[in-house]
Amino acid sequence: MDYVSALVPPVVMALFFIGVVRVIVKTQGGAAKAKEDAAVDAALARSEGVHQASVARDA
Repeated sequence: MDYVSALVPPVVMALFFIGVVRVIVKTQGGAAKAKEDAAVDAALARSEGVHQASVARDA
């Protein structure tokens, strides 16, 4: 019975890892992708605008 208790933790971790990978793959693309891309683009535009404004003040 020692072999069963030795195998349970790796099997549980493997199943958890497979579940995490499946969730990551399923959430890539689709309707959520456009929404996430828009949020990232907006954040980049804000940070770029702040950077340009600070450069303009320094010049």
